[in-house]
Amino acid sequence: MRIRPRASLGRILDDLGTTVLDVAASPGDLDAEVTGVHIYDPLDELIVPEGAMVLAVGVQGAADVCALLARVPHAAGVVVKLPVDVDERVRAAVLETGVAVLGLTRAASWAQVAALVRSLLAEGDLAEPGEGAHGDLFALANAVCALLDAPVTIEDRSSRVLAFSGRQEEADQGRVETVLGRQVPERYLRLLDEQGAFKRLYQNREPVYIELHDGSVINRVAVAVRAGDEILGSIWAAVHEPLTPQRQRALADAAKVVALRLLHERAGADTQRRLRADLLSTVLAGGADAAEAAGRLGIATARLCVLAAELTGPPGDGARTSGHASDRASDRLSDHLADYAADHARSESERQRFCDALALHVAAIHPKAAAALAGSVAYAVLPLTPGGGEEERAVRVAESFLARVGPRHAANVGVGRLALNLAQVARSRADADRALRVLRTRGASGQAAGYTAVHFESLLLQVSDVAAAEEQAPTGPYQRLLEHDAEHGTELAATLGAYLDAFGDVNLAAARVHVHPNTFRYRLKRLTEIGGLDLSDPDARLTVQLQMRIFGRQH
Repeated sequence: MRIRPRASLGRILDDLGTTVLDVAASPGDLDAEVTGVHIYDPLDELIVPEGAMVLAVGVQGAADVCALLARVPHAAGVVVKLPVDVDERVRAAVLETGVAVLGLTRAASWAQVAALVRSLLAEGDLAEPGEGAHGDLFALANAVCALLDAPVTIEDRSSRVLAFSGRQEEADQGRVETVLGRQVPERYLRLLDEQGAFKRLYQNREPVYIELHDGSVINRVAVAVRAGDEILGSIWAAVHEPLTPQRQRALADAAKVVALRLLHERAGADTQRRLRADLLSTVLAGGADAAEAAGRLGIATARLCVLAAELTGPPGDGARTSGHASDRASDRLSDHLADYAADHARSESERQRFCDALALHVAAIHPKAAAALAGSVAYAVLPLTPGGGEEERAVRVAESFLARVGPRHAANVGVGRLALNLAQVARSRADADRALRVLRTRGASGQAAGYTAVHFESLLLQVSDVAAAEEQAPTGPYQRLLEHDAEHGTELAATLGAYLDAFGDVNLAAARVHVHPNTFRYRLKRLTEIGGLDLSDPDARLTVQLQMRIFGRQH
């Protein structure tokens, strides 16, 4: 069983360093366990769980700090923007409540510090028993910092910061922005790229010294983190001069340790993903095990809607022909199979990235939301607070998701009705599938639909399924029109469809089928005679229109 190492307030401060947070007033040892992050809003009811780090947005002055401390006596710490007004009243309140007051640098946003702390709290999720902080990327970064005597960041292939050491204030403004934003700023990426830094970094297995030739930043030494030929990321140290040979070897060795840690995290993430997918599939299917699975996901008592999302565009690059085509059939078959396997792998990878994006989006709406891929469809369960209009709110969440991923993923989302208990979750999933099918049948892309809004279309599709399964065929006037069209090459069924779609407006219907209104009237007269259809009878119109929807305009 995996256990999470204890995340104390002191450890978080050690990891972040004074670049981000500093202690303004302390009750003594900073060993209080931090269980989460809570953003204070004076307009909301203040319910702070024990061990939370409270981000005191807008709180200024000693009196306000004291008042907040009195309201959160079980918090691990309260964070206030610098400068913090600390007087004897604040110190007394800190000692009385045992809640530390921390100062946040003016350069950091509340969103940034919330993301940083949550990231640190999540660092131990994959640690093996007994590993503790030694398996922690932040601990590794601090260890490398000590070895090199320089502030360090560990980054992925996209220059996103995975972890960083202390002493970042000794670097430059670029490094401070990198740490706060957890991403190397674009202007520094351009600078590194223009000087060929990334090319040198990824072509060498040893650390490379990078002179930036920019007065606002100091130089860097970096090493690629590899697993065989695969590049997992890199380690960057801010230095004023090249490393000694001994420190060069230390950095190269550290890259191997970081590679093992990244591989371990990736394997753990894959395991967690499969576990959540299995649990979510069990919940969606219902049955005896659904309650236990929902409990493990933390949604056993939630009111929720199910979202079903599906890519509408081709996820791969499509089939490609080999550049060295062989005349032998076996070679052509081998090339075809290789292309098929590559396309299949790309499609699966694209669908998984799409599902990951959905999971991230719904998790930002509700921390207990979950998403998993089942075949070609990504399902999400979204807990919703009471208040009415739950399905409409879930549709807005789906529309927001589609707007965010639209440039990268063309997709549709179906939303099921609200499930008030676990017994109704399977129904909500079926609703979402049916709404998604309606969008697919329409040929839509980039759209979201709630089941209620497409209920009748969904019912028609279900009736069409029954008719196809039982090999039923059109009857009555519609059957006679189809047979006449097939025998004589006429378009009487299409004429009837245009007439019904235009609510009997001959001029509009004629324009839609691109014929003169007199021609259209003649065809209309002929189809009533041949089909034996009385267009003045509403039941007759309904019957033929339903048959056209169920069996299609052509049989």
